[in-house]
Amino acid sequence: MAPQLRTLETGEWDTWYRTLERAFGGPPTAPEARELWQSLTEHDRSLGAWEGGGAGDECVGTAGAFSLRLSVPGSAVVATAGVTMVSVAATHRRRGLLTTMMRRQLDDIRGRGEPLAALVASEPGIYGRFGYGMATQQLSATVDTARVRLEVPAGTGADAVRLRYADPVTALPACEAVYAEAVAERPGMPARRPGWDRVAVLAPQGGRDGGSPLVCVVAERDGATVGYARFHHTPQWDVSGARGTIVLRDLEARDPGAYASLWRFLFEIDLTSTLVAQNRPVDDAWQHLVSDVRRCERQLRDGLFVRLVDVGTALESRTYRTEVDVVLEVEDPFCPWNEGRWRLSGDHRGASCTRTAAPADVVLPVGALASAYLGGVPLTALARAGRAGELGRGTLARASLAFGNETAPWLPHSF
Repeated sequence: MAPQLRTLETGEWDTWYRTLERAFGGPPTAPEARELWQSLTEHDRSLGAWEGGGAGDECVGTAGAFSLRLSVPGSAVVATAGVTMVSVAATHRRRGLLTTMMRRQLDDIRGRGEPLAALVASEPGIYGRFGYGMATQQLSATVDTARVRLEVPAGTGADAVRLRYADPVTALPACEAVYAEAVAERPGMPARRPGWDRVAVLAPQGGRDGGSPLVCVVAERDGATVGYARFHHTPQWDVSGARGTIVLRDLEARDPGAYASLWRFLFEIDLTSTLVAQNRPVDDAWQHLVSDVRRCERQLRDGLFVRLVDVGTALESRTYRTEVDVVLEVEDPFCPWNEGRWRLSGDHRGASCTRTAAPADVVLPVGALASAYLGGVPLTALARAGRAGELGRGTLARASLAFGNETAPWLPHSF
């Protein structure tokens, strides 16, 4: 008998979550993190595939979603299904379970009126066939702070900023206010609902590898919090002396002075010679403050994958950098209600996107449109890759410019 798919019932969460843990093969989730994820789980949005379909039977597949609000170009936050906790037991691979769960989930998301779905992929090759496209990237760096200086330009006001250590949990409200302001400025950031602030102060999965508990430093000006940094400090010594490492968890600031003061502090912590930043925006400004960018060992990887569940509503929910008037022919066999021609008209003030019978200017699959949606992937680059086609001369370049955004999209944490 084929596994039966149903929403999660009271009392099934532990079994459901253990199925997820086993599929990912890692150590058991720490109790604090486990308690948080259980409290955040939305049972009516969590699917389990059960062998036999009855209570107490074996769970062989999982898929969940969080009710998120994601920032998009133009500073709006859009209702988004944060797809999460997706797994299929190794004993049940290649039986269509993942496709069945994705089908059920996207139908549900559409029924809830959410125009977007988004996820962080365990393997980037999995979700393209369901219409997801990579919309953000994340920058990591390992900086040799013994050789690289951070130079703060005059006039930033960095010297007027006071830094102090703070308890990470006690400081959460002030730090969250800084984070909330950043959401409006950078697409791809979730507007955190109550409870989600605790994600920022969880101990890392798998332990700290000898590092300190989470350290929080807040930046203040005239008594107001204008920034913060949270990090772990891993001490290390050899025959030449101290070689400690700072592992940055997150950093946000309200202005260039607070931003520069926090980065300068991280570069100059005593008894350290390495600064590791694991997830930063690709346009993070510290790259323009360092004396030797080559010794920062920068790397890029995929970040947030986006899916347009309702093409018209999604495209109307953001603004456009320049005036745009283009007919898009969208290919979407997995969600056929999106297929066809859409006329997108708008600018920096707003947009409309409606069905049309007019000839298409640009033709592209929904996953390519999703990649361009947050402004981080140019339509012209997708066209050069063969993932978008121009039917009206010059229309693709103009649309690409309109879809762009001054600030690179970025997802600061997984969900």
